[in-house]
Amino acid sequence: QVQLVESGGGLVQAGDSLRLSCAASGRTFSIYTMAWFRQAPGKEREFVTGISRRSGRTSYADSVKGRFTISTDNAKNTVYLQMNSLKPEDTAVYYCAADSRVYVPPSPSASDIDYWGKGTLVTVSS
Repeated sequence: QVQLVESGGGLVQAGDSLRLSCAASGRTFSIYTMAWFRQAPGKEREFVTGISRRSGRTSYADSVKGRFTISTDNAKNTVYLQMNSLKPEDTAVYYCAADSRVYVPPSPSASDIDYWGKGTLVTVSS
């Protein structure tokens, strides 16, 4: 089993930046892909960004490309999401995700994910 704990959410204004962290524990050696998803009220959970722990290759949803950056510290089993130029439409609960499979590109579907964190709320005011 793998446990994921997110941190770093909060209330910010449009144009601000925020960094989310996700610490993984347990059978972390089994994780090949890590990702961030988000779910806004009344909407389905959607892919935001993913990274391959082996190759470092990344993938981004078009809506966040150029504004968000995913990175990992494999020694700390932690994945980060740097969010810049935040918009009100970025408001959502952000979920950290981990999977034991390799995806090329690293953009799994929510239904594919093995492990989920509990989520952290990001609210962007206009």
